[in-house]
Amino acid sequence: MDYDALMQVMRRLALKAGDEIMKVYQTDDLDVRSKSDASPVTEADEAADTLISAGLRAAFPDVALVTEEQSDTHDLDVRDFLIVDPLDGTKEFIHRRGDFTVNIALVEGGMPVRGVVYAPAKNRLFYTLANGQSVEETGPFEKETVGEQTAIHVSSPDEEALMVVASKSHRDQATDDYIRRYDVKDSRSAGSSLKFCLVATGEADFYPRLGRTMEWDTAAGHAVLSGAGGQVLRLDDLTPLAYGKPGFANPFFVATAPGIDLSPV
Repeated sequence: MDYDALMQVMRRLALKAGDEIMKVYQTDDLDVRSKSDASPVTEADEAADTLISAGLRAAFPDVALVTEEQSDTHDLDVRDFLIVDPLDGTKEFIHRRGDFTVNIALVEGGMPVRGVVYAPAKNRLFYTLANGQSVEETGPFEKETVGEQTAIHVSSPDEEALMVVASKSHRDQATDDYIRRYDVKDSRSAGSSLKFCLVATGEADFYPRLGRTMEWDTAAGHAVLSGAGGQVLRLDDLTPLAYGKPGFANPFFVATAPGIDLSPV
């Protein structure tokens, strides 16, 4: 894989998808429907998926592609593939809360190795470089010209004063019980894959997820966090979260900076 070409394409497609999403976001009336699993979908999800999928297939026709919005890709048995969540945080999008992201990642050998996370309403853009290092780019986010990049890195956690980030729409009693195991100085809520990015930048020390997620929800954020020195571990045995699982469903996990004394759930 030509990682330099890959990241140019992924960055450009994420920005273009963000433009399409924001056109819908700024309208007065959102057309919200339910998918077969009862999760919401909007025309913004579908427009972004169409744009990204077409761009990736044109640029990398020999690489398998898995996307949230295309059910015919969910039965693939692959270890190397591109994976897309065109609009992660649809509930945040619907409620106009801004914490939604465009997510594109490359998985190789069952692990996310490159990825981009773009939060168009927050004006935040995170991605891995060709060498795997993660950066945050500041605007104006021109499609063909890369702006100023700042290398990002996870925190050095103080186990007596940890900062935790948790889901805004899916926080539950199990998550709160897990967080109480630790000496937490403060916590914040965030939607979508932004939680991975907040750990990647050191704005939070760890993010536990004791709830259902799919690989397209996590792959891009996982790649960004890995490129910033972090890790994503299964909560049952603290082994690295792997990808290409049957059905693409994730177990419970924790995204974390190294140095926290974790215990299995």
